[in-house]
Amino acid sequence: MPHNVYMASLKTIKAKIRSIQKTGKVTKAMEAVSAAKMRKAQTTAIKGRAYARAATSILARVSGSHALQNSPLIATRPAKKALYIVITSDKGLAGALNSGVLKAAARDIAEAGHAPKDAAIIAVGRKAHDYFAARGYPVEGFYPNTTEVTGETVRTIVDTAAARFMSGEYKVVKIAYQNFISTFEQRPTLRTVFPLSLADLERVVGDITPAKGAFAAGQTSDVRPSTYTLEPSQEEVLGVILPMLASVIVYHALLESQASEHSARMVAMKSASDKAAEKQDELTLVFNKARQAAITREVSEIIGGMEALVS
Repeated sequence: MPHNVYMASLKTIKAKIRSIQKTGKVTKAMEAVSAAKMRKAQTTAIKGRAYARAATSILARVSGSHALQNSPLIATRPAKKALYIVITSDKGLAGALNSGVLKAAARDIAEAGHAPKDAAIIAVGRKAHDYFAARGYPVEGFYPNTTEVTGETVRTIVDTAAARFMSGEYKVVKIAYQNFISTFEQRPTLRTVFPLSLADLERVVGDITPAKGAFAAGQTSDVRPSTYTLEPSQEEVLGVILPMLASVIVYHALLESQASEHSARMVAMKSASDKAAEKQDELTLVFNKARQAAITREVSEIIGGMEALVS
């Protein structure tokens, strides 16, 4: 092989090595950013645990009231339609994070026997919007999922869902999201937002309560008085409180989803960084072998030339 061909081959391999090194630096940086964001989302969720537990306590204490049983946010509906709040990310590079939620929501819709026209979607995240819009589902609302969870976003989603549910158009309002189990495990989860129930609120609290450790929950009292006085009136107070209790479900679903997204992306970027390092080692070995072959050939050519001159 001519000398210039060897040099061209060495330059190509070296260029690939440099390219992989740059890619590895990017994935390493993305891994570090996702790790920091994941820890922040976890901390925020745990800090909100006290509010969530207080919400379940309030609902438990008023569960026997006549006004609560007759509340339009508690009552079951004869309607056939359902409203799904589906939470995904706006971006990819997070493994099977989004596909898991989308498949879980689609499976629940199918099991309930809803046709696309009977299952409306409130999409939080571009992936959810694009998925259901492409399949003919009516998208009632779209909210980007690129910033921190804000109270305004939560209130808007809950108010929209509550208004559509109380109008009698929808039988049920559900929320689908990735529940953060651990750094390496996220679980697609569905919860019922409306009709509001104590059981679903308790499950949400259970989701954000570690089984052990510094943030583990202690024993709590579940005292339900036989009578409960609400002022100025039961209807007026419950009309304000119930949407706030429902917002606990939506708020923590958004937090769990963000923690899951950053965790999945961190794991995916770590895997990409490891693969980049592995590929770099392989190419370095190929480069060294090619360089050694080029040196050996050059030495052979020099020796052959010297022998020809001597003879």
